[in-house]
Amino acid sequence: MAPKRAAQLSLKMPTHAVCVVGVAAHVDVRSDVPKGANSFRVSGSSGVEIFMVYNRTHVTKPIGKARWPLDTDADMVVSVGTASKELRDFKVRVSYYGEQEDQALGHSVLYLTGVDISLEVDTGRTGKVKRSQGDKKTWRWGPEGYGAILLVNCDRDNHRSTEPDLSHSWLMSLADLQDMSPMVLSCNGPDELFDSHKLVLNVPVSDSKRVRVFCARGGNSLSDYKQVLGPQRLSYEVERQSGEQEIRFYVEGLTFPDADFLGLVSLSVSLVDTGTLPEVTLFTDTVGFRMAPWIMTPNTQPPEELYVCSVTDTHGSNEKFLEDMSYLTLKANCKLIICPRVENRNDRWIQDEIEFGYIEAPHKSFPVVFDSPRNRGLKDFPYKRILGPDFGYVTREIPLSGPSSLDSFGNLDVSPPVTVGSTEYPLGRILIGSSFPKSGGRQMARVVRNFLKAQQVQAPVELYSDWLSVGHVDEFLTFVPTSDQKGFRLLLASPSACLKLFQEKKEEGYGEAAQFDGLKHRAKISINEMLADRHLQRDNLHAQKCIDWNRNVLKRELGLAESDIVDIPQLFFLKNFYAEAFFPDMVNMVVLGKYLGIPKPYGPIINGRCCLEEKVQSLLEPLGLHCIFIDDYLSYHELQGEIHCGTNVRRKPFPFKWWNMVP
Repeated sequence: MAPKRAAQLSLKMPTHAVCVVGVAAHVDVRSDVPKGANSFRVSGSSGVEIFMVYNRTHVTKPIGKARWPLDTDADMVVSVGTASKELRDFKVRVSYYGEQEDQALGHSVLYLTGVDISLEVDTGRTGKVKRSQGDKKTWRWGPEGYGAILLVNCDRDNHRSTEPDLSHSWLMSLADLQDMSPMVLSCNGPDELFDSHKLVLNVPVSDSKRVRVFCARGGNSLSDYKQVLGPQRLSYEVERQSGEQEIRFYVEGLTFPDADFLGLVSLSVSLVDTGTLPEVTLFTDTVGFRMAPWIMTPNTQPPEELYVCSVTDTHGSNEKFLEDMSYLTLKANCKLIICPRVENRNDRWIQDEIEFGYIEAPHKSFPVVFDSPRNRGLKDFPYKRILGPDFGYVTREIPLSGPSSLDSFGNLDVSPPVTVGSTEYPLGRILIGSSFPKSGGRQMARVVRNFLKAQQVQAPVELYSDWLSVGHVDEFLTFVPTSDQKGFRLLLASPSACLKLFQEKKEEGYGEAAQFDGLKHRAKISINEMLADRHLQRDNLHAQKCIDWNRNVLKRELGLAESDIVDIPQLFFLKNFYAEAFFPDMVNMVVLGKYLGIPKPYGPIINGRCCLEEKVQSLLEPLGLHCIFIDDYLSYHELQGEIHCGTNVRRKPFPFKWWNMVP
């Protein structure tokens, strides 16, 4: 709305005013009044609605055709329901009366030109632009909420470009329009009106670097779409053509929510009277958008693609591991994508380099890869090979200092949907490792933590991972889907469960059964020797305390009960005060639906079976899961990683629409 102004009536000549359809216009009936007049009566032509605004507790409305006293505290307001076909085709007449009620002392005439001006977007979140009579400026969360949504145009639709589409200030491909949100300007009225009036689109300075607006002129050529708003372009005088009633625009998102950006932007159109000096804004219509957040997908979402790297080291290639991954993806009906050595530069830790997520608006959704600031051998892979049509890219770089191990995305996970007390997290909660409860220590970079928090829809939880040498949350936890009512279980590495299992086997008479049985490159150590090793016992007491601290945080922040947690046997050892896995870390698995690719632990063989594998199967297979143990000892475990570290999964988006939640 423009500042409130009133049409000034005159007894000497008609007054002319522009009235926007559906918008009340104030009329000053007291600006020029005949001498002796004390009341007035109003009439209007067809299509004009006239009403008086007054305080019912202080003013009594006249009965029937009685006139309104001039000294009454009431204001006259008029509106029109349709646009005019020609100038001044609506009429309002005000007659003034004195003591003699049957004879008017004078008349004022107001001619109105109706014009239909509105800026429309997908406020109802249906995927289509519809005329809205409600609040278009405000954005509301929840199933009863409203407000339009923008996608950050971070994919690359044109194969001739090497950069994301948002890097270009011009349209690179007509397909790019699908990544933008449509906006329609209604501008119906007599053509002559626009000889003395103009329409101006505006974007606030603070929002101008967040969006671009393209004007569409209906053709199939890129030249038919002109950028009219955006960085360094704060306003645009609309080029309305004769007889044009609607003009279509496309709005492009440029930046994700972050510490310095709440995700909200606005655009407006103003009707400006150019026939006055200075020019006067008669009406402004404003629409608001929220930038779609980047959303992670948990292990409970069905897998679509499994990424793994082909590498070679002193032990040879990881070809056998790739064959095992091929078998696993075949079982899970999931596509396998192998990143060749020429692209990974012998960097196998693809989980640490990237995290897959997605963005969604009512009209469009596509996956977006988040590139970590780790920047090792795989640093160019997501930008050069994953970024493409309908596959977006986002990253955050660490200013000044270099990344720590905790900045790798093995230290980034997300829970399945949870309810904590009365608070619902329908998209789960992000989990990141930190130095809590220690003072000091390593943390994930602030720029990454700020980005994750700013998305709002998966409120992050910080865990304690700095007790580990590598320092990643995937070294002690994972989630698996289940077919029961809960829908998932949290798996935690458990030294106490492992020591208890070994003690039971000792008491059953299997104390000489050895860990690492079947491995050529590692000396065996018996159950008796492990249980008698004071250093190993001490190290695992420390590891268990660290995991228990996280267990309590996870129960509190995810609303979990003990029955929602499964303890997976695992031992650690301390090296320079930080923990490493003593044998392949089984929770560091890859989850493909009900099929689990688990690091082969090479545990003590009892009655022809690995007792560690047997124990894990007894815990997980009753939940409807299939355990497939895979040898990763030389290619991954000896390099302080496991299967999860060396793989990455793109999963289906949530069916739940993020805008229906209330963060």
